Amino acid sequence: MTSRKKIFNDPVYGFVSVPYGLLLDLIDHPYFQRLRRIRQLGLAPYVYPGAMHTRFHHALGALHLTQEAIEMLRSKGATITAEEAEAVSAAILLHDVGHGPFSHALEHVLLDLHHEEVSTLLMEDLNRQFDGRLSLAIAIFNDRYPKKFLHQLVSGQLDMDRMDYLNRDSFFTGVSEGVIGYDRIIKMLAVHKGELVVEEKGIYSIEKFLIARRLMYWQVYLHKTGVAAEQMLIHTLQRARELALEGVRLEAPRHLAWFLYRDNSGKIEPIESLFHFALLDDNDVTAAIKYWSEADDFTLSFLSKSLLDRHLFRLEWHNRQVPADYRDALRARVRQVLGEQAIPEHFVYTGSESNRAYDDAADQIRILFKSGEVLPITECSDVPPYTQIVTKHFICYPKKLT
Repeated sequence: MTSRKKIFNDPVYGFVSVPYGLLLDLIDHPYFQRLRRIRQLGLAPYVYPGAMHTRFHHALGALHLTQEAIEMLRSKGATITAEEAEAVSAAILLHDVGHGPFSHALEHVLLDLHHEEVSTLLMEDLNRQFDGRLSLAIAIFNDRYPKKFLHQLVSGQLDMDRMDYLNRDSFFTGVSEGVIGYDRIIKMLAVHKGELVVEEKGIYSIEKFLIARRLMYWQVYLHKTGVAAEQMLIHTLQRARELALEGVRLEAPRHLAWFLYRDNSGKIEPIESLFHFALLDDNDVTAAIKYWSEADDFTLSFLSKSLLDRHLFRLEWHNRQVPADYRDALRARVRQVLGEQAIPEHFVYTGSESNRAYDDAADQIRILFKSGEVLPITECSDVPPYTQIVTKHFICYPKKLT
């Protein structure tokens, strides 16, 4: 790896350096530059106006933390070759390259794949373009490389992805509960028997990390107003898709229109899907919503205009599944209040959101004691790691119905 570096000024970490070569070539590639046009927190700016940062910001931040972690692990005797360092850096840099517009909101509306699957497909395409130079990065990303700790830096319960997004999202939303001691956690990382561990002195920082993650989910990622906006966006696109399949001509940017009008009954080549997906971003969806706010279809125009003008639906959290008769009563009100043209299913919807701060069934965060003993965090922490799944049920509807 060359010693020449490009400097980025990051508002969270200050100056972040990227060496010239493969990593900078990846950053300059259109697949990665698209992330400048995809917001990290989707519709969260409806709640937190400052949350305008992008997946591009996040990927660079995660790369920075990965490079710091590599140097720290090397200083403690872990063997990481220059090739492996470049590969794990490329893997973390590209870990979100498959994210669609508005973050997670549209994954299964536009493309029947999880963003991590799309990331893998795009990485494989990049590997072809870069003459196989990403083969090791893909192996690490998919956990097919013997040094498991490298994969854990990219995807694990204490990975650099989570480390950055908690810190960055807290910074831009102003939600101080999400602030974590990322620098101390990185300094406490070590490798034991090929896996990532945390030295005993770092246990309190890990406890703070898990508490911060739990608080950020319910205060930011699953804030009820943000969930309401996301549900409205999903139903806006679902209604547009229904109209498109009925042959109704809708004004929409070309690559978004390709997904709206594609026929699922025939075989679609992945290369064709990826071509259109790689040119799709938040701007396309925002432009479409502006067009559709003037559509002839009442449901589509109402939802679009409501999103455009931030007339968001009310969302109620319930501890149990929302009774069907309550949902049906609200749906019956839709046509009484909004008119016969309104489609009730697109105005009143139910669902649930779940979160678990720490998954003790997955690869556990493990603490390395001075004695050489290694224990999972669940066995050596005085603070409950919140391993239980917390599920909240919701019903979402226009405020004017009540």
